[in-house]
Amino acid sequence: MKRLTAIVVALLLAVAFVVPAQAKVVLKLGHIAEPVHPYGKGAEKFAELVAQKSGGEIEVRVFPSSQLGGQKDLVEGLIYGTVDMALVGTAVLGQFQPQISLFDLPFLFKDRAHAFASLDSVGMDLGKPMEAKGIKLLGYMENGIRHMTNNVRPVKTPEDMKGLKIRVMNNKIYVEMMKALGASPTPMAFGELYSAMQQGTVDGQENPSAHIWTKRFFEVQKYASLTAHAYAPEPVLISMMAWGKLNAEQKAIVQQAATEAVAWQRELSAAQDQEYWDKIKATGQIEVIEVDREPFQKATKPVYAMFADVVGQDNIDKVEALKK
Repeated sequence: MKRLTAIVVALLLAVAFVVPAQAKVVLKLGHIAEPVHPYGKGAEKFAELVAQKSGGEIEVRVFPSSQLGGQKDLVEGLIYGTVDMALVGTAVLGQFQPQISLFDLPFLFKDRAHAFASLDSVGMDLGKPMEAKGIKLLGYMENGIRHMTNNVRPVKTPEDMKGLKIRVMNNKIYVEMMKALGASPTPMAFGELYSAMQQGTVDGQENPSAHIWTKRFFEVQKYASLTAHAYAPEPVLISMMAWGKLNAEQKAIVQQAATEAVAWQRELSAAQDQEYWDKIKATGQIEVIEVDREPFQKATKPVYAMFADVVGQDNIDKVEALKK
């Protein structure tokens, strides 16, 4: 019996040497949002689709809540190959590919349909130059439509913005947008924002409803104004080093999963936007104010002339032409 067992073990070992197991590909994906955020859920959906389409051959491990660093850290990680994948806003990505800052211009899009049409055409073209810098763009998820909050007074007109210290991302367009509205822009890392508002280091901030709810900014702000001053896409990125290690079939799987996850996440984000505002209002901790957006749009129009050379007037024209 022992002799028979030894023969079976020897045969199994021989087979193992003849047919080596397929090595699993593991991709680490980082982002700064909470897992419950719509693009946090989009990242999980992408991981699920990749596992499903690859039969488990490719695993995407998601690291939310800045576990792999802030957005600038993530972009640098992609370039140097220390991060495989990331979801990063165009406001930060624009530091590495200036033309992609096009999508940070105030009041650029008529509505979500216009945003999606622009991102899926002009936006994908603007992503191509990043490949030479070490980053491949797979598509654009959605962070959401950005609105103002503050602790000082109700903001109903641009005049009400005067002198308010508003936290912005480290992005020149956002800085100039706030200046055009009379506010004092204060660049600051996202992870520091809650305590900065709590301690009065800044008076307010601007973000989509998903961040205002999931990061609980309503706890440390008195007023929210529905300015809808900018739309925030969330590009899905992969390091060219990680991309280069994939074979043709694996690349097709990752790209297809990204395309499907983007479509799924956009629907989820749009549906949850109103739900988040309902939840924020229901807390009773923050006053939500409807505003006439036209004066805000007019006040920020000069920002276009400032950055036309940076983002390309031709790209602004292409987005304008897609309005329906």
